[in-house]
Amino acid sequence: MRFAARLMWFALGGGWTACLWLVGAAIFGRVPGGEPLSRAAIEMAGLSISPFGRDAVHIRDLGGQDAPTTPGRRALGLALGTLWMLTFGMLLSAAYLVLGALCCLTVRGVPLGRQCFKLAGIAPWPAGQRVISTDLATVPCQQA
Repeated sequence: MRFAARLMWFALGGGWTACLWLVGAAIFGRVPGGEPLSRAAIEMAGLSISPFGRDAVHIRDLGGQDAPTTPGRRALGLALGTLWMLTFGMLLSAAYLVLGALCCLTVRGVPLGRQCFKLAGIAPWPAGQRVISTDLATVPCQQA
């Protein structure tokens, strides 16, 4: 059953949305200061290919620290994050919302739709997100 769900996920949009993530990663990887967005986009492409049993959490929720930055670097990060949101972020989010609505039309598609809606919330601002297993993702929530 798990294999069938993963195959259905990949066929119904997981594969091409992963390609969109990778295109965004390639473009933002070439921009100075865009490496965090590129890394996050590559991790989200992996999550988009196989979202079951995995979740994305912010690095601060894992107990990690953000790298020390200067005001100029923060401004560049904000500008690049906004540029991501206005280009690939909204495109990916809209694609996941449409796919989620289509998947939820059938009872078998509801779990797929839930994964689409999860990814739609991450797509506009992926910087700082790390993909971990769902078991590990519940630990920071319980400690908070």
